[in-house]
Amino acid sequence: EVQFVESGGGMVRPGGSLRLSCTFSGLSSSTIVWVRRPPGKGPEWVSAYDTSGPYPYYADSVRGRFTISINNAKNTLYLQMNNLKPEDTALYYCASARGASLTDYDYWGQGTQVTVSS
Repeated sequence: EVQFVESGGGMVRPGGSLRLSCTFSGLSSSTIVWVRRPPGKGPEWVSAYDTSGPYPYYADSVRGRFTISINNAKNTLYLQMNNLKPEDTALYYCASARGASLTDYDYWGQGTQVTVSS
């Protein structure tokens, strides 16, 4: 059974930083995606780590501010978020990609809330 447990969310002021963690188990997909759901909106992928490829992926809205990384020994995926903006406010969760798609998932976690506000 695939499981994801996210942590590290919180409330920060604009310009602040947070590091999210996602501990996973039972993973069969080679691609793990950080997804966020802003209040009142649908989910959007933020960043993805392909364990079979050399490049991480970033959405245009976060490129240059967010960094994805993985610690395979700890089965943990991280998302370092810098220069946070109010529009980054969302429930962040990690998910396993179905096939090559970054918008179709077969498993996901409960998420951790990030609120950026002054």
